[in-house]
Amino acid sequence: MKTRAAVLYQMEQPPPYGVSRPLVIEDLELDDPGPGEVLVEIGGAGLCHSDLSVIDGTRPRVMPMVLGHEASGVVRATGTGVRDLLPGDHVVFSFMPVCGHCLLCSTGRPALCENGAQANTAGSLLTGARRFSQPGRERLHHHLGVSAFSQFTVAAQESLIKIDPSVPLEIAALFGCAVLTGVGAVVNTARVEPGTSVAIFGLGGVGLSAVLGARAAGAHPIVAVDLLPEKLDLACQLGANYAVNASQGEVVEAIKDLTQGGAHYAIECAGSELVLLQAYQATRRGGTTVTVGLPHPSRQLSISALSLVAEERTLKGSYLGSAVPRRDIPRYIGLYQAGLLPVDRLLTRVIGLEDVNSAFDALASGAAVRQVIRFS
Repeated sequence: MKTRAAVLYQMEQPPPYGVSRPLVIEDLELDDPGPGEVLVEIGGAGLCHSDLSVIDGTRPRVMPMVLGHEASGVVRATGTGVRDLLPGDHVVFSFMPVCGHCLLCSTGRPALCENGAQANTAGSLLTGARRFSQPGRERLHHHLGVSAFSQFTVAAQESLIKIDPSVPLEIAALFGCAVLTGVGAVVNTARVEPGTSVAIFGLGGVGLSAVLGARAAGAHPIVAVDLLPEKLDLACQLGANYAVNASQGEVVEAIKDLTQGGAHYAIECAGSELVLLQAYQATRRGGTTVTVGLPHPSRQLSISALSLVAEERTLKGSYLGSAVPRRDIPRYIGLYQAGLLPVDRLLTRVIGLEDVNSAFDALASGAAVRQVIRFS
């Protein structure tokens, strides 16, 4: 079948992207779903910094690629052997397909699925297939098993989580990355306890989701840190008790003052090793620092090795919010429906596919939290 999609052929084209137009909008051929695969019509596709990091070359991927990894949609057809999904079902994508039988899946850490990570690196589905093509040209790669910047896509069944169809698809899309990662970093990785202090560095979609997660977990106080006043204002509207502008004064000292000696938990969502160092320094003795952001692979972190022992510090990475997607996505949607996770506040605007390049300029500048592509 035919599908309209945004294809990245070359990384590191210069901004502004509304001028250089790294994403090429064109018609592609999409194969029918093979065994264990599902055809999905995309209902909403979010623009995330992880997409931007592929465009600017910070996170290199195989080219050419149909970009997009945060999405929701409606099942239109299934291949043989698909379990639990039928045409008409509403789904959210998990950008880590969970094989269920590798060592990490079998020991309760599916966010680190070995087979899923291998497929994502190769730009294929978990099945090993690539389903996008152009007549007479090479096949295109999938982005994290999703490729949401396409009206239709084919995904492995392990990349899909069935959801309540009453949830608007533009909102449901955000649960596939921003919410799953940010809330998960708080409740799964850090395991924040009620009444403990949390400092959150970087207020993009993931960082603001972490604010929502910290509020839902009963944390107090919640300190939000960013460079942009608009993001700090929104964080306070979403439940942060204090806002610290990182461009004004000593961030670490400000957080120590607000939390009476340092945060019990610090969550770094900026993707910078320098911000991670600040987060670690702002964590109190015996506290936990969680890093969610993805800095350039060449960047290194230098901390006091002694502090890990003498102050019983914990420094943890969090990928996909340390989530079990099939468990956590429906759970977080339930909290949204109960009014405890107002995820709709993260949606800045809905755009068309043709606007995707200029929309990445808005994301890069911080002018937007989450923009969602709607195809119809």
